[in-house]
Amino acid sequence: MTAPESAHRTRTLLEAPLVRDQQGLPLQRQLYQRLRQAILDGMLLPGSRLPGSRALAETLAVSRNTVTAAYEQLVAEGFLQPEQRGTKVVELSRHETRPALEAPPSTARRLAPIRSCRFQPEDDADFRPGVPALSHFPLTAWRQGLDRTLRAHGPSLLGYGDPQGEPALRASIARHLALTRGVRCAPRQIIITEGTQDALTLCVQLLTNPGDRAWIEDPGYRGAKTAMHSGDLQVYPIRVDGEGIRTSADDWRTHPPRLIYTTPSHQYPSGAVLSVARRLALIEAARRHGAWIIEDDYDSEFRHSGAPIVAMQGLEPQAPVLYVGTFSKTMFPALRLGFLVLPDEVLTAVRPALAEMLRGGNRSHQLALADFIESGQYGRHLGRMRRLYRERQQALRAALSSCLLVPHDIVGGHAGLHLTVRLPLDYPDQEIAAAAQRQSIALQPLSDFAIRRLPQDNGLVLGYGNTSSDKFEPLLSKLSSLILAMARINPPDARSVT
Repeated sequence: MTAPESAHRTRTLLEAPLVRDQQGLPLQRQLYQRLRQAILDGMLLPGSRLPGSRALAETLAVSRNTVTAAYEQLVAEGFLQPEQRGTKVVELSRHETRPALEAPPSTARRLAPIRSCRFQPEDDADFRPGVPALSHFPLTAWRQGLDRTLRAHGPSLLGYGDPQGEPALRASIARHLALTRGVRCAPRQIIITEGTQDALTLCVQLLTNPGDRAWIEDPGYRGAKTAMHSGDLQVYPIRVDGEGIRTSADDWRTHPPRLIYTTPSHQYPSGAVLSVARRLALIEAARRHGAWIIEDDYDSEFRHSGAPIVAMQGLEPQAPVLYVGTFSKTMFPALRLGFLVLPDEVLTAVRPALAEMLRGGNRSHQLALADFIESGQYGRHLGRMRRLYRERQQALRAALSSCLLVPHDIVGGHAGLHLTVRLPLDYPDQEIAAAAQRQSIALQPLSDFAIRRLPQDNGLVLGYGNTSSDKFEPLLSKLSSLILAMARINPPDARSVT
């Protein structure tokens, strides 16, 4: 652009009238934006001087205060610099214009292994795993507890709380865990978190360094893999069978871990229960190798046959176990409250850092939950939900038997909110799940939970927590027709996977 052209564009910029429109931007803001953009675009060159506020106000037919306010804002932001002889444009750091289409921004390498699940349905979608019966939650009792909490504590709840969480809730959780799960802990060992995922991330932060190795169940909870990868850990998958995670002497010798993630009371998604022999062997091996076990007590509150399985954490004194729990299934997911029980030796080592790492928050919900537990509402709610989920689990088994007209095996199902159905490889679970999603059936493909996929990882995970039993047969009939239409071979008459 030649000097005369530049001068002409500058005059046009400074002389063009502002728009007086009550529905639009104020004149001051219009002038500020015009000058700011002209500086960024290079129309007002570095070092050039702007007219005095009085002169520009006369040119634009606005008040001098309007121009002064716009200039002052641009000076405050560093676009203009006032001098004795006037106001000049500041020299800005400039870069070559980038092409309209550019490569994605560079991100941390630890994000590369983290992949979002392709199947992200709504909470009320049929057969979505992991969602409780939300319509059965005692909302009135919960609201009354919140009201009592707010009346009792008032504005004091608006400030930061204890970094580890409200003492009343930690005391309630400690009593509940001792009574129902056999967990050995004092309230001081408990940290309130925003659900299981937050607790797993905290375990990684407190106990590992980048490059350390973590064992996780395979197939297993995807969130555990994400937490390990987000801490730059090496993830090593350990196979799960009918007795839970199956470690070997060779695993310990060739790939010793710093962390071991397991769901011993109700393995997700297979539903296996880690046998006592394996639990004790895992604790002993972890002690020998200086490893820590993360026990995610997933769905332990909802066991459908026999007494609840005692937590691994309480099997031995000073076991190298960090116990993780959540209220997302027993209460509701949006509550975002979970907890982490630290061994005493870990707590002693990390306590100085916890006050800096954590900020106590969500205090009203924490205290309301403590009230909910202590008033007996929580126990009564669990009892009602156990009966409901037991009935739904039985109804889903019956509906699978009569309506799913393809070979299948049901695994697990003795606890929790889902059933896992294994299918022959002729029925590809990824394609079935994608087609089912289009029919608003929110089941998950079993193979999505596996890192090293094997033939037995082909199947479907069906959640029944938030799906009423009267919908099972029509949904499964629709699913069966869908599967048969896309099967790679004509299905045999047998109903089991060989």
